[in-house]
Amino acid sequence: MRQKQEIVAVSTQGAGAYEITRDVVRFTENSGITTGVLTLFIRHTSASLAIQENADPDVQADLQDSLARLAPEDMALYRHTCEGPDDMPAHIKSALTDVSLSIPVADGRPVLGTWQGIYVLEHRRVGHRRQVVCHLMGT
Repeated sequence: MRQKQEIVAVSTQGAGAYEITRDVVRFTENSGITTGVLTLFIRHTSASLAIQENADPDVQADLQDSLARLAPEDMALYRHTCEGPDDMPAHIKSALTDVSLSIPVADGRPVLGTWQGIYVLEHRRVGHRRQVVCHLMGT
């Protein structure tokens, strides 16, 4: 059993979905591991990870709109307001989505469906530099 680990840095430009599939595939292919399990973990509480359709950008836009309805930017709704009106909603959105993903690896590549892409979901209005830890274990 072998292991590889790397951090993928993602610069965001504010709220939205940022595809990192190529970076993750590159890490996996360069690892020398052909069969195993890939774990992705984002090191933040106001951003998250998702596997979503990557063929139609309307999917990401609709996802962002839906999350905005579930956790609106209304400071009257929250106790934690010291970091601005988008911070507590960002924490809620992160809690509703995923901060880690497990993806099988076969033939040296993540096993994703035809239209699946891996995304960092930025939940804050301003850009941030996010870190995604990629950890691959296998043979």
